[in-house]
Amino acid sequence: MVEITNVENRSRAERCGILSGDVLISINGNEICDVLDYRFYLAEKNVSLLLSRGGREFSVEIKKGEYDDIGLEFKTPLMDEKQSCKNKCIFCFIDQNPKGMRETIYFKDDDSRLSFLHGNYITLTNMTDRDVDRIVKMRFSPLNISVHTTNPELRVKMMKNKRSGEVLRYLDRFKEAGLSMCGQIVLCKGVNDGDELLRSMRDLSKYYPNLSSVSIVPAGLTKHRDGLYPLSDFDSEEAAAVIDMIDAFAEEHKKKFGSRLFFAADEFYLKSGRRLPCEDYYEGYPQIENGVGMLRSFIDDFDFATGGENPFEDAPKKLRRVAVVTGFASYPTVYGMAQKIMEKVDKVKIDVYPIKNNFFGDSITVTGLLTGKDICEQLSGKLECDELLIPSVTLRYHEQDFLCGMTLSELEEGLGVKIRVCGTDGFGFVDAVLGTEA
Repeated sequence: MVEITNVENRSRAERCGILSGDVLISINGNEICDVLDYRFYLAEKNVSLLLSRGGREFSVEIKKGEYDDIGLEFKTPLMDEKQSCKNKCIFCFIDQNPKGMRETIYFKDDDSRLSFLHGNYITLTNMTDRDVDRIVKMRFSPLNISVHTTNPELRVKMMKNKRSGEVLRYLDRFKEAGLSMCGQIVLCKGVNDGDELLRSMRDLSKYYPNLSSVSIVPAGLTKHRDGLYPLSDFDSEEAAAVIDMIDAFAEEHKKKFGSRLFFAADEFYLKSGRRLPCEDYYEGYPQIENGVGMLRSFIDDFDFATGGENPFEDAPKKLRRVAVVTGFASYPTVYGMAQKIMEKVDKVKIDVYPIKNNFFGDSITVTGLLTGKDICEQLSGKLECDELLIPSVTLRYHEQDFLCGMTLSELEEGLGVKIRVCGTDGFGFVDAVLGTEA
């Protein structure tokens, strides 16, 4: 049973007399406990809703299109509380956050419903056989699964949850049911790399093509690791060895099945100093949200945006000075792009500022984890520009604040300069630099 918090105006539900405060009990005789139940059983042309109002039950019959909504809203998108993570992973980034951040940052979700609805990665340790039965019955996919290792004993060691080894059997169940999956391996040096990584790739390849892609990303290690499992970063040679191992296996897999399946994160290439692969390597970028191919996509978009005939026809007619913020990992790429634009556009001057991550530590070099506090401290008194460009990945989407809690307007006030938020694709970057982006 779920309480209805709002009924949309002129919706089917309103026309049938359903009110805010009514409680939805079932649809077509099926009990409704959360959003998965609601979406699944609502996907019929004729639905019979059992509701209660003031303790009295009543029914409503609705005719609609098969997948049409009826206009009910609930307290939370899940119509239930989020399931929190029960693991204590040795590489958990949330455990490495400093104190004093906003409360929501410290919440660890591991909710299978969010895997389907929002693409979150789940470890499976929160799932029961009943949960799996329901997912199979409702055929919800793709499922995004944090595997880390297929060695049950090692998975227990890494995740500090005695169920973490046994629940790998759910992968077999999902494959048998024909569900689609994506995978992720957070690689920890000296733990699940080397022979263990090779074992994981061999085991996971058996789930292809249901398992369509697996990203392999290095564990992010901040300076706030007191009392945590001792882990260290991959150096350049070690990162190169990881790439070689992944590529050797993935290329063999591609020869046999037409897909490489396994993809090394951009960070391994940046750490190793190797050139990024071409676009074909990424097979449509299925793991771009995990940092696989993000930089290649950015570069290719930029090249397309600045190529062809008259790419700068909308360039400013009077001098425009911009400053660009970036992490150290992508600084060489962004700096090179800035130089290319200035070579072709006389009226644009671009300064690129790599920001050192004092908030999380020197080892964190990606742009997405920059904070307003570090940007403000390192750029204060240095800027001579019309606008400062801040990548959107540094901000929480709706609230427009940084991980440190500083808001965009506070940073703008602190630096005394107008700020423009730019997208993470090459087209958005060019538009922001030229001032043509809305």
